[in-house]
Amino acid sequence: MKIAVVNWRDPWHPQAGGAETFAWELARRFARAGHEVCFATARAPGQARSERAEGVRFVRMGGVFTVYPLVLCWLLLRRGRFDVVLDCQNGIPFFTPWVVRRRTKVFCVMHHVHDRQFGVHMPGWLAAFGRFLEGPVARRTYRRHASVAVSPSTVRAMRERLGWEGPVHIVPNGVSVARPSGVTRSLSPRIVCLGRLVAHKRVGLLLDAVPQLRERWPGLTVDVIGRGPLEDELRARLPEGVTLHGYLPEEDKARLLARAWVHVSASQGEGWGLSVLEAAALGVPTVAFDVEGLRDAVRDGETGWLLPEGTELAKGIGAALAEWDDTYSVKCRAWADRFSWDRSAELLTALMLGREVEAGWEAR
Repeated sequence: MKIAVVNWRDPWHPQAGGAETFAWELARRFARAGHEVCFATARAPGQARSERAEGVRFVRMGGVFTVYPLVLCWLLLRRGRFDVVLDCQNGIPFFTPWVVRRRTKVFCVMHHVHDRQFGVHMPGWLAAFGRFLEGPVARRTYRRHASVAVSPSTVRAMRERLGWEGPVHIVPNGVSVARPSGVTRSLSPRIVCLGRLVAHKRVGLLLDAVPQLRERWPGLTVDVIGRGPLEDELRARLPEGVTLHGYLPEEDKARLLARAWVHVSASQGEGWGLSVLEAAALGVPTVAFDVEGLRDAVRDGETGWLLPEGTELAKGIGAALAEWDDTYSVKCRAWADRFSWDRSAELLTALMLGREVEAGWEAR
Protein backbone atom coordinates (compact mmCIF):
# COMPACT_ATOMS: atom_id res chain seq x y z
CA MET A 1 0.00 0.00 0.00
CA LYS A 2 0.92 3.65 -0.40
CA ILE A 3 0.30 5.17 3.03
CA ALA A 4 0.31 8.82 4.11
CA VAL A 5 0.70 9.46 7.85
CA VAL A 6 -0.23 13.05 8.70
CA ASN A 7 0.65 14.09 12.24
CA TRP A 8 1.16 17.44 13.93
CA ARG A 9 4.79 16.69 14.79
CA ASP A 10 7.39 14.00 14.11
CA PRO A 11 9.25 12.08 16.84
CA TRP A 12 12.29 14.42 16.66
CA HIS A 13 10.28 17.60 17.15
CA PRO A 14 11.23 19.32 20.44
CA GLN A 15 7.59 19.11 21.58
CA ALA A 16 7.01 15.50 20.52
CA GLY A 17 5.06 13.22 22.84
CA GLY A 18 3.15 9.96 22.92
CA ALA A 19 1.14 10.70 19.75
CA GLU A 20 4.37 11.08 17.81
CA THR A 21 5.72 7.84 19.24
CA PHE A 22 2.56 6.02 18.13
CA ALA A 23 2.72 7.44 14.59
CA TRP A 24 6.42 6.73 14.17
CA GLU A 25 6.47 3.22 15.65
CA LEU A 26 3.68 2.16 13.30
CA ALA A 27 5.03 4.02 10.26
CA ARG A 28 8.45 2.37 10.51
CA ARG A 29 6.83 -1.06 10.78
CA PHE A 30 4.65 -0.41 7.73
CA ALA A 31 7.79 0.52 5.78
CA ARG A 32 9.60 -2.56 7.06
CA ALA A 33 6.71 -4.69 5.78
CA GLY A 34 7.20 -3.29 2.28
CA HIS A 35 4.60 -0.52 2.16
CA GLU A 36 5.44 2.93 0.80
CA VAL A 37 5.09 5.37 3.71
CA CYS A 38 5.19 9.17 3.68
CA PHE A 39 5.02 11.07 7.00
CA ALA A 40 3.75 14.66 6.55
CA THR A 41 4.20 16.92 9.54
CA ALA A 42 5.19 20.36 10.83
CA ARG A 43 8.75 21.64 10.62
CA ALA A 44 10.56 22.77 13.75
CA PRO A 45 13.48 25.24 13.47
CA GLY A 46 16.55 23.45 12.18
CA GLN A 47 14.70 20.46 10.78
CA ALA A 48 15.15 19.44 7.15
CA ARG A 49 12.19 19.92 4.83
CA SER A 50 12.55 16.38 3.56
CA GLU A 51 14.50 13.31 4.66
CA ARG A 52 14.23 9.54 4.93
CA ALA A 53 14.53 7.37 8.05
CA GLU A 54 14.12 3.59 8.21
CA GLY A 55 12.33 3.56 4.87
CA VAL A 56 9.86 6.31 5.83
CA ARG A 57 9.94 9.54 3.84
CA PHE A 58 9.39 12.67 5.96
CA VAL A 59 8.07 15.91 4.49
CA ARG A 60 7.85 18.90 6.82
CA MET A 61 5.96 22.12 6.31
CA GLY A 62 4.50 24.91 8.41
CA GLY A 63 4.26 25.49 12.12
CA VAL A 64 1.72 25.02 14.92
CA PHE A 65 -1.28 26.20 12.92
CA THR A 66 -0.05 26.61 9.33
CA VAL A 67 0.81 22.90 9.05
CA TYR A 68 -2.90 22.11 8.66
CA PRO A 69 -3.66 24.07 5.45
CA LEU A 70 -0.22 23.30 4.01
CA VAL A 71 -0.65 19.54 4.48
CA LEU A 72 -4.10 19.72 2.90
CA CYS A 73 -2.64 21.52 -0.13
CA TRP A 74 0.19 18.99 -0.29
CA LEU A 75 -2.31 16.10 -0.25
CA LEU A 76 -4.59 17.78 -2.79
CA LEU A 77 -1.71 17.93 -5.28
CA ARG A 78 -1.14 14.19 -4.67
CA ARG A 79 -4.75 13.13 -4.19
CA GLY A 80 -4.42 10.15 -6.50
CA ARG A 81 -1.20 8.84 -5.03
CA PHE A 82 -2.19 7.27 -1.69
CA ASP A 83 -4.30 4.22 -0.92
CA VAL A 84 -4.61 5.04 2.80
CA VAL A 85 -4.32 8.18 4.91
CA LEU A 86 -3.79 7.96 8.66
CA ASP A 87 -5.15 11.32 9.81
CA CYS A 88 -3.83 11.78 13.36
CA GLN A 89 -5.89 14.02 15.62
CA ASN A 90 -3.89 16.19 18.03
CA GLY A 91 -6.62 18.51 19.25
CA ILE A 92 -8.12 18.72 15.80
CA PRO A 93 -7.61 16.37 12.84
CA PHE A 94 -6.35 17.42 9.41
CA PHE A 95 -9.74 16.97 7.67
CA THR A 96 -8.06 15.02 4.88
CA PRO A 97 -11.34 13.59 3.46
CA TRP A 98 -11.88 17.07 1.97
CA VAL A 99 -8.96 16.66 -0.47
CA VAL A 100 -8.39 12.96 -1.21
CA ARG A 101 -10.23 10.70 -3.63
CA ARG A 102 -13.45 9.15 -2.41
CA ARG A 103 -12.00 5.65 -2.72
CA THR A 104 -8.96 6.52 -0.58
CA LYS A 105 -9.30 4.98 2.86
CA VAL A 106 -9.01 7.57 5.61
CA PHE A 107 -8.66 6.61 9.28
CA CYS A 108 -8.95 9.33 11.90
CA VAL A 109 -6.50 8.31 14.63
CA MET A 110 -7.74 9.66 17.95
CA HIS A 111 -5.54 9.64 21.04
CA HIS A 112 -7.86 11.59 23.31
CA VAL A 113 -10.59 14.18 23.16
CA HIS A 114 -9.21 17.66 23.77
CA ASP A 115 -12.38 19.66 24.44
CA ARG A 116 -11.56 20.21 28.13
CA GLN A 117 -7.91 20.98 27.45
CA PHE A 118 -8.48 23.73 24.91
CA GLY A 119 -9.40 26.11 27.73
CA VAL A 120 -6.19 25.26 29.60
CA HIS A 121 -3.91 26.10 26.67
CA MET A 122 -5.84 28.75 24.70
CA PRO A 123 -7.80 31.99 25.14
CA GLY A 124 -11.57 31.59 25.34
CA TRP A 125 -12.44 32.45 21.74
CA LEU A 126 -9.78 30.13 20.32
CA ALA A 127 -10.76 27.32 22.70
CA ALA A 128 -14.39 27.61 21.53
CA PHE A 129 -13.26 27.47 17.89
CA GLY A 130 -11.13 24.40 18.65
CA ARG A 131 -14.11 22.65 20.25
CA PHE A 132 -16.23 23.49 17.21
CA LEU A 133 -13.65 21.94 14.86
CA GLU A 134 -13.09 18.89 17.04
CA GLY A 135 -16.82 18.34 17.50
CA PRO A 136 -19.39 19.19 14.83
CA VAL A 137 -16.97 19.77 11.94
CA ALA A 138 -14.90 16.62 12.54
CA ARG A 139 -17.97 14.50 13.26
CA ARG A 140 -19.46 15.38 9.90
CA THR A 141 -16.17 15.13 8.01
CA TYR A 142 -15.35 11.59 9.17
CA ARG A 143 -18.88 10.18 9.38
CA ARG A 144 -18.28 7.82 6.43
CA HIS A 145 -14.82 6.75 7.60
CA ALA A 146 -13.61 4.34 10.27
CA SER A 147 -11.63 5.73 13.18
CA VAL A 148 -8.91 4.36 15.40
CA ALA A 149 -8.70 5.02 19.15
CA VAL A 150 -5.99 3.96 21.56
CA SER A 151 -8.15 3.07 24.58
CA PRO A 152 -11.71 2.43 25.77
CA SER A 153 -11.65 5.86 27.46
CA THR A 154 -11.07 7.54 24.13
CA VAL A 155 -13.91 5.61 22.49
CA ARG A 156 -16.32 6.63 25.27
CA ALA A 157 -15.26 10.27 25.04
CA MET A 158 -15.69 10.25 21.25
CA ARG A 159 -19.20 8.84 21.56
CA GLU A 160 -20.38 10.85 24.55
CA ARG A 161 -18.64 14.23 24.14
CA LEU A 162 -18.14 14.47 20.38
CA GLY A 163 -21.22 12.54 19.26
CA TRP A 164 -19.05 10.32 17.05
CA GLU A 165 -21.20 7.89 15.08
CA GLY A 166 -18.91 5.94 12.74
CA PRO A 167 -17.06 2.71 13.57
CA VAL A 168 -14.18 3.08 16.04
CA HIS A 169 -11.50 0.38 16.34
CA ILE A 170 -9.13 0.16 19.30
CA VAL A 171 -5.45 -0.13 18.41
CA PRO A 172 -3.54 0.22 21.69
CA ASN A 173 -0.10 1.65 22.16
CA GLY A 174 2.83 -0.70 22.32
CA VAL A 175 5.74 -0.29 24.68
CA SER A 176 9.46 -0.20 23.99
CA VAL A 177 12.07 0.71 26.60
CA ALA A 178 15.77 0.22 27.04
CA ARG A 179 16.70 -2.59 29.45
CA PRO A 180 19.72 -1.29 31.39
CA SER A 181 21.83 -3.90 33.14
CA GLY A 182 23.16 -3.61 36.67
CA VAL A 183 20.49 -1.18 37.86
CA THR A 184 18.87 -1.90 41.22
CA ARG A 185 15.94 -0.32 43.00
CA SER A 186 16.85 2.62 45.22
CA LEU A 187 17.16 1.76 48.93
CA SER A 188 15.35 4.97 49.91
CA PRO A 189 11.98 6.04 48.46
CA ARG A 190 12.43 7.40 44.94
CA ILE A 191 9.71 8.80 42.70
CA VAL A 192 9.87 9.39 38.95
CA CYS A 193 7.60 11.52 36.79
CA LEU A 194 7.88 11.05 33.02
CA GLY A 195 6.13 13.20 30.43
CA ARG A 196 5.90 16.50 28.61
CA LEU A 197 5.98 19.60 30.80
CA VAL A 198 2.66 21.11 29.77
CA ALA A 199 -0.25 22.51 31.76
CA HIS A 200 -2.64 19.54 31.65
CA LYS A 201 0.06 17.17 32.99
CA ARG A 202 -0.08 19.14 36.28
CA VAL A 203 3.50 18.37 37.33
CA GLY A 204 3.18 21.25 39.78
CA LEU A 205 0.88 19.10 41.93
CA LEU A 206 3.72 16.64 42.43
CA LEU A 207 6.17 19.39 43.33
CA ASP A 208 3.69 20.70 45.90
CA ALA A 209 3.44 17.23 47.46
CA VAL A 210 7.19 16.70 47.94
CA PRO A 211 7.80 18.73 51.16
CA GLN A 212 5.03 16.81 52.96
CA LEU A 213 6.37 13.48 51.72
CA ARG A 214 9.90 14.36 52.85
CA GLU A 215 8.64 15.01 56.36
CA ARG A 216 7.85 11.29 56.56
CA TRP A 217 10.73 10.09 54.36
CA PRO A 218 13.59 12.64 54.70
CA GLY A 219 15.68 10.82 52.08
CA LEU A 220 12.93 10.78 49.44
CA THR A 221 13.98 12.01 46.00
CA VAL A 222 12.06 12.81 42.82
CA ASP A 223 13.25 12.66 39.20
CA VAL A 224 11.22 14.61 36.65
CA ILE A 225 12.02 13.57 33.07
CA GLY A 226 10.71 15.53 30.10
CA ARG A 227 10.69 18.88 28.40
CA GLY A 228 8.07 21.39 27.40
CA PRO A 229 6.96 25.02 27.63
CA LEU A 230 6.66 24.94 31.44
CA GLU A 231 10.23 23.76 32.04
CA ASP A 232 11.63 27.13 33.15
CA GLU A 233 8.63 27.84 35.37
CA LEU A 234 8.88 24.46 37.09
CA ARG A 235 12.65 24.64 37.44
CA ALA A 236 12.31 27.95 39.28
CA ARG A 237 10.19 26.34 42.02
CA LEU A 238 11.84 22.96 42.55
CA PRO A 239 11.66 21.87 46.20
CA GLU A 240 14.56 20.11 47.91
CA GLY A 241 15.00 16.54 46.71
CA VAL A 242 13.67 17.13 43.19
CA THR A 243 15.78 17.03 40.01
CA LEU A 244 14.37 18.18 36.69
CA HIS A 245 16.39 16.34 34.05
CA GLY A 246 14.76 17.64 30.87
CA TYR A 247 15.10 15.37 27.86
CA LEU A 248 17.15 12.21 28.38
CA PRO A 249 18.37 9.54 25.93
CA GLU A 250 16.46 6.25 26.20
CA GLU A 251 19.17 4.42 28.16
CA ASP A 252 19.48 7.20 30.77
CA LYS A 253 15.71 7.51 31.03
CA ALA A 254 15.37 3.78 31.63
CA ARG A 255 18.03 3.82 34.34
CA LEU A 256 16.14 6.45 36.33
CA LEU A 257 12.83 4.67 35.81
CA ALA A 258 14.26 1.34 36.96
CA ARG A 259 15.56 2.85 40.23
CA ALA A 260 12.20 4.32 41.22
CA TRP A 261 9.71 2.89 43.69
CA VAL A 262 6.75 4.50 41.95
CA HIS A 263 5.97 6.56 38.87
CA VAL A 264 3.54 9.46 39.33
CA SER A 265 1.20 11.01 36.75
CA ALA A 266 -0.91 13.94 37.93
CA SER A 267 -2.42 14.50 34.47
CA GLN A 268 -6.03 15.63 34.19
CA GLY A 269 -6.60 13.11 31.39
CA GLU A 270 -4.84 11.09 28.71
CA GLY A 271 -5.74 8.99 25.73
CA TRP A 272 -3.76 6.17 27.25
CA GLY A 273 -0.63 7.09 29.19
CA LEU A 274 2.40 5.71 27.38
CA SER A 275 4.68 6.66 30.27
CA VAL A 276 2.68 4.31 32.52
CA LEU A 277 3.55 1.32 30.32
CA GLU A 278 7.18 2.39 30.00
CA ALA A 279 7.45 2.44 33.79
CA ALA A 280 5.53 -0.84 34.13
CA ALA A 281 7.87 -2.58 31.67
CA LEU A 282 10.68 -1.86 34.15
CA GLY A 283 8.62 -3.05 37.12
CA VAL A 284 7.56 0.37 38.39
CA PRO A 285 3.90 0.90 39.37
CA THR A 286 2.11 4.21 38.81
CA VAL A 287 0.16 6.54 41.09
CA ALA A 288 -2.36 8.49 39.00
CA PHE A 289 -5.74 10.12 39.22
CA ASP A 290 -8.74 8.08 38.11
CA VAL A 291 -9.19 9.96 34.84
CA GLU A 292 -9.62 9.08 31.17
CA GLY A 293 -6.84 6.98 29.70
CA LEU A 294 -4.96 6.52 32.95
CA ARG A 295 -7.75 4.35 34.30
CA ASP A 296 -7.09 2.09 31.30
CA ALA A 297 -3.30 2.06 31.57
CA VAL A 298 -3.21 1.51 35.36
CA ARG A 299 -4.80 -1.60 36.84
CA ASP A 300 -5.82 -0.29 40.23
CA GLY A 301 -4.41 -2.38 43.08
CA GLU A 302 -2.29 -4.49 40.72
CA THR A 303 -0.01 -2.26 38.62
CA GLY A 304 -0.58 0.94 40.55
CA TRP A 305 -3.05 3.10 42.41
CA LEU A 306 -5.86 5.27 41.01
CA LEU A 307 -6.82 8.25 43.16
CA PRO A 308 -10.23 9.95 42.96
CA GLU A 309 -9.93 13.41 41.44
CA GLY A 310 -9.52 15.95 44.24
CA THR A 311 -7.51 13.58 46.44
CA GLU A 312 -4.51 15.20 48.09
CA LEU A 313 -1.64 13.86 46.01
CA ALA A 314 0.81 13.65 48.92
CA LYS A 315 -1.55 11.33 50.80
CA GLY A 316 -2.09 9.14 47.76
CA ILE A 317 1.63 8.83 47.05
CA GLY A 318 2.38 8.25 50.74
CA ALA A 319 -0.11 5.38 50.90
CA ALA A 320 1.41 3.85 47.76
CA LEU A 321 4.97 4.08 49.11
CA ALA A 322 3.88 2.46 52.38
CA GLU A 323 2.14 -0.38 50.53
CA TRP A 324 4.73 -0.95 47.80
CA ASP A 325 6.38 -4.37 47.54
CA ASP A 326 7.87 -6.58 44.82
CA THR A 327 4.52 -8.12 43.86
CA TYR A 328 3.66 -4.84 42.15
CA SER A 329 6.81 -5.08 40.04
CA VAL A 330 5.96 -8.60 38.91
CA LYS A 331 2.40 -7.63 37.93
CA CYS A 332 3.64 -4.48 36.18
CA ARG A 333 6.00 -6.41 33.94
CA ALA A 334 3.32 -8.98 33.11
CA TRP A 335 0.88 -6.19 32.18
CA ALA A 336 3.39 -4.37 29.98
CA ASP A 337 4.28 -7.61 28.21
CA ARG A 338 0.74 -7.73 26.79
CA PHE A 339 1.43 -4.70 24.59
CA SER A 340 3.75 -4.48 21.60
CA TRP A 341 4.18 -2.13 18.65
CA ASP A 342 4.36 -5.14 16.34
CA ARG A 343 0.89 -6.25 17.42
CA SER A 344 -0.47 -2.70 17.07
CA ALA A 345 0.95 -2.46 13.55
CA GLU A 346 -0.61 -5.82 12.65
CA LEU A 347 -4.03 -4.66 13.86
CA LEU A 348 -3.89 -1.40 11.93
CA THR A 349 -2.55 -3.09 8.80
CA ALA A 350 -5.47 -5.51 8.86
CA LEU A 351 -7.90 -2.59 9.15
CA MET A 352 -6.26 -0.78 6.24
CA LEU A 353 -6.58 -3.92 4.12
CA GLY A 354 -10.24 -4.26 5.03
CA ARG A 355 -9.83 -7.48 6.99
CA GLU A 356 -11.78 -8.54 10.05
CA VAL A 357 -9.67 -8.21 13.18
CA GLU A 358 -9.95 -9.43 16.71
CA ALA A 359 -10.57 -6.83 19.39
CA GLY A 360 -7.41 -4.86 20.09
CA TRP A 361 -8.31 -4.65 23.76
CA GLU A 362 -9.28 -7.19 26.36
CA ALA A 363 -12.20 -5.85 28.37
CA ARG A 364 -11.72 -5.72 32.11
